[in-house]
Amino acid sequence: MPSIALSSFRTPKPHVAPFVGPAWYVAAAWLALAVLAQGTIVHYLAIRNVVPSFVLVVVVWYAMRVDARRAALYGLVAGLCEDALAAQTGVAWTISTTVSAVIASVLSRGFFADSIPLVIAVTAGVTLIRALLFWIVMAFNGYPPGLGAMHFREALIEAPLNVAIIVVAMLVARRVETTSR
Repeated sequence: MPSIALSSFRTPKPHVAPFVGPAWYVAAAWLALAVLAQGTIVHYLAIRNVVPSFVLVVVVWYAMRVDARRAALYGLVAGLCEDALAAQTGVAWTISTTVSAVIASVLSRGFFADSIPLVIAVTAGVTLIRALLFWIVMAFNGYPPGLGAMHFREALIEAPLNVAIIVVAMLVARRVETTSR
């Protein structure tokens, strides 16, 4: 009677791709710096009473380099930090930032994360989607819906500000990387 190895009855393990995103402590440090800057000094960069979102820029940077699950977790933490610093937003930042992170991650699949045209398109689109989701959640909380045109205008101004920040950060990172070699 032939002997059958027990291992032949096991199902093969599914292939798991290695993690290629930033280390967790690097991503956490960038998020902490972004939240700190958002709460303290970013208001000095206001253009027509609109400030860029350093937190969203960091979330997009991270989300474009990882899978959707990790992006959602990072966006959730970032949104919770924003809601903790904001007054009377409930969970609006948490929901909108989490969904934005997932969208950024999904949109960037199959592309190089350091492609400037991709980063520009994703950052601008996610900024507008995030603003839309934020004000939808705020409307459910009783915020007056008549201010939609004003908030849409602000989102249209915020999108190029966020794009400028992430493009400058990418170019500086490339420069530092090439000079350190």
